[in-house]
Amino acid sequence: MIAFFSPTHIMHAPEYEFHRGERVPCFETPKRLEIVHAELVARGHEIREPTHDTAAILQRVHSKPYLKFLETAWDQWLAMDPENEGVQPFPAVWPVRTLRTDLEPENFTAKLGLYSMDNESPFVAGTWLAAKEAANAAVSAVALLQSTGTRAAFCATRPPGHHAGPDFMGGYCFLNNASVAAAAFRSRDYHHVAILDVDYHHGNSTQQIFYARGDVQVLNLHGDPRIEYPFFLGHSDETGEDDGDGYNLNLPLPAGAPASEWFEALDFACDRVTHHRPDALVVSLGLDTYEGDPISRFMLRSEDFTRLGSRLAELELPTVIVLEGGYAAKELGVNACNVLEGFEGV
Repeated sequence: MIAFFSPTHIMHAPEYEFHRGERVPCFETPKRLEIVHAELVARGHEIREPTHDTAAILQRVHSKPYLKFLETAWDQWLAMDPENEGVQPFPAVWPVRTLRTDLEPENFTAKLGLYSMDNESPFVAGTWLAAKEAANAAVSAVALLQSTGTRAAFCATRPPGHHAGPDFMGGYCFLNNASVAAAAFRSRDYHHVAILDVDYHHGNSTQQIFYARGDVQVLNLHGDPRIEYPFFLGHSDETGEDDGDGYNLNLPLPAGAPASEWFEALDFACDRVTHHRPDALVVSLGLDTYEGDPISRFMLRSEDFTRLGSRLAELELPTVIVLEGGYAAKELGVNACNVLEGFEGV
């Protein structure tokens, strides 16, 4: 399978994050993708760099003020104090509930809170360029499928995207790559698109972006949001609204769910995809469902990812697979390539 990969990803390399209130080394690191890249090369998959710019498509997914902030955030941070060069910024305050969000504050850390859903999304000088290249890969993959008739492509990219909302970052995510891919399909006259998110953590922002739309179906298999990040979306009663009523499906599963239960949920989601008869599929491929993942609690083994790829292939749709989470770095490459080779029937 053709995989899109950009060395630019290494420019996003923060040293630490706050996880459940504790300062810890980052789970989402360049090493993750380097391991995936090495396994792709070892197994003979073709590697390409992104070929298309996503600027026009980004504005269909994210707000203009948010995009402007992301592009200029590091410069704003340095303008506060040149010594900030070696300091990772984090939000100081969030505009919750009755506080105003229509006015952008001048104070940078307050502004950062306006555009953040948490303090687990550290950024550095190269974050915008790395995130932009990941989104470019999503658009490039869609263009490849349409222009060549290729059945599927893989975006081996980071930072991930499915927690990035229309106007906020969160959960290591800055631009919503899966939503960008769906928007790119729509811009190329694919009338109906399905996004299937199999990450352990609910794709809250992908859901939010398309919640009132009937042209993009969003389906999530994930950990129970009562106990797992992102906590405030992902319940089974969230089914869409207005034109999107019935086009959103959440299948939350309990911690420790075995592969048998997970695949039952996957089959149910795939049947719903088939029922809606989309023209294309985007897969948010979270590999943190692996039994050894340090921040997730499902029980899939490496061979189960081959089965996942085979099940996705049965949908017989043009498919863009976008890498999301997965933090058991040693096994990440094997698990990613197993999905691709399961899809291709290798």
